[in-house]
Amino acid sequence: MSALPSNTVASKLLETFANPNLQRDYHIHMEIPEFTCLCPKTGQPDFATLILDYIADTTCVELKSLKLYIWSFRNEGHFHEDVTNRILDDLVAAIQPRFMRLTAKFYVRGGIFTNIVAEHRKPGWQAQPLVDLMQFETQSNTRG
Repeated sequence: MSALPSNTVASKLLETFANPNLQRDYHIHMEIPEFTCLCPKTGQPDFATLILDYIADTTCVELKSLKLYIWSFRNEGHFHEDVTNRILDDLVAAIQPRFMRLTAKFYVRGGIFTNIVAEHRKPGWQAQPLVDLMQFETQSNTRG
């Protein structure tokens, strides 16, 4: 097994790759459980789980660049609302998706949990009707 390169550093650069299935609206779901930024008032760290859901248009976001982009906020001060919308804006600018939703679930601070949900919809894009598959829930091979 080889060691990770020691020059891996946080970066604001988001890399992309071509959507391999342009003809289909398919849902890409990512969970990022280790987001960290600093409270701009106290300088204390704020922790969140980010949930990214999107339907790509012509490009998708590359995962390693997304990880390094997320790391880039660790030493920056941001209000929860600001950083959630900034990340969404940066991702939308990078890949111009048909649809994107970013949910930021911040850990408790002062006895208060904060969840921020921000969305983008490409002008003219219409979501396909949702197919209800609840009838298959009991047939799942994973129980939860």
